[in-house]
Amino acid sequence: MYEGNYLAQRLAAAASDSGERIFAHLENGTDLTYTDFFNGAQQYANLLIALGVKPNDRVAVQADKSIQMLQLYIGTVLAGGVFLPLNTAYTASEISYFLEDAQPRVFICEESRAPALQPVADAAQVNVLKTLNADGTGSFATLAEAQAVTFEAVPRSADALAAILYTSGTTGRSKGAMLSHRNLWSNASTLRDTWHFTAQDKLIHALPIFHTHGLFVAINVTLATGSSLIFMQGFNIDQIMAAMPKATVLMGVPTFYVRLLKHAQIEADFVKNMRLFISGSAPLLAETHQSWSKLTGHDILERYGMTETNMNTSNPYAGDRRPGTVGLPLPGVEVRVCDAQTEQLLASNCIGSIEVRGPNVFSGYWNMPEKTREELRDNGFFITGDLGIIDDQGYLSIIGRSKDLIITGGYNVYPKEIEILLDDIDGVLESAVIGLQHADFGESVTAIIVRNPDSLISEDAIKNALQGNLAKYKQPKKIFFIDELPRNAMGKVQKKNLRESFDNQ
Repeated sequence: MYEGNYLAQRLAAAASDSGERIFAHLENGTDLTYTDFFNGAQQYANLLIALGVKPNDRVAVQADKSIQMLQLYIGTVLAGGVFLPLNTAYTASEISYFLEDAQPRVFICEESRAPALQPVADAAQVNVLKTLNADGTGSFATLAEAQAVTFEAVPRSADALAAILYTSGTTGRSKGAMLSHRNLWSNASTLRDTWHFTAQDKLIHALPIFHTHGLFVAINVTLATGSSLIFMQGFNIDQIMAAMPKATVLMGVPTFYVRLLKHAQIEADFVKNMRLFISGSAPLLAETHQSWSKLTGHDILERYGMTETNMNTSNPYAGDRRPGTVGLPLPGVEVRVCDAQTEQLLASNCIGSIEVRGPNVFSGYWNMPEKTREELRDNGFFITGDLGIIDDQGYLSIIGRSKDLIITGGYNVYPKEIEILLDDIDGVLESAVIGLQHADFGESVTAIIVRNPDSLISEDAIKNALQGNLAKYKQPKKIFFIDELPRNAMGKVQKKNLRESFDNQ
């Protein structure tokens, strides 16, 4: 099936002998078979060709989550195009940058956004704009209905581009990570085997699908296995609780588990059908890991990945899943910690720059050759921008982003070290530590605190709790209290936003 198209051929292989197996259980109570899913993808592929898409042309989409968007992803791959999903939160001015940079052949958006985005597309000289809505309607879907459900996939090699995903752009311009057919398939097949997926699995899917986690991890692993999805528009605690007795796997971000822990029904007997809980996209607090284990008898499996590499490490399926770590390198992936200045490999338990190499690592940034050379070494190692430690047993722990490193009075301060202590203080729900400009020290260590709902803990009480546990230069000079930490769609704390908010205080 789809012979000659490297990724499509492999993703469809598990479905070739299971056409009537259920691919997705939908929120409206209906089920979608693998046959129907691929028939829709083939109609989309035919329409993309009719709209002028040629090999390596980009197909950009900013649309709400739907099965049809997944069919568009596979249809783009079948047509030889490059899938470019865009965060649904992006404004028209932000979309302007992506369209001008990527120059897609086709741009698809939600129907209500089309009036605002049509001028943006015109200015970027994107000639084809169609619509696709969460309920499967829209001009693109309507046109596709007239297309044939058969399609001969456009041949594409393992090294051909399959997708471009733009980074979140926390510093400077967003960068378009170029992901090949090999990048995506190598990770899907590795995760399938590492996490013991089978055709009998049912995955609760409540993640967004413009992101690596919800799209390439969850969907590609499902397709590669011939398993099924319980497909949800987004995180809804009641829907997830209702799904658990008939599901086997949940992929989530830490926020999922924090909220689920508050539900009265969460206990071991309730989740007895579940075999695996996976967390990623943001750090999972050790406290959350331990609370979940105590209540359910399951250790959450935390892993580590990023836009440019898909997944790099995972705590073991069978073995010690250690709170506060992101596990061991995946098969075929090399992970090392180096001195950022000298590029020398560091010994175990030393903090340094995390670098990764493997078939999962992207080929570079779209239209940014200089940035690519800065972050991709000649030997194939990618400089992730994360700081970490590899312990004596090979487990990796993420200390933070290198851009979040605080240098105060010439000393390096790693925010994670302080955040761990802050989060352990009674009355503190969670914390974020940032560096703010300081006339004498260059940067001052600053803590942003979210109190527990019933807590009135003060700045002095927090400072007193830290004394004796931290060197004086690491202790926060200022502490601010806020109701909640700013996060992106995947639950990562946006420290750039915090620095901007508190820089003059």
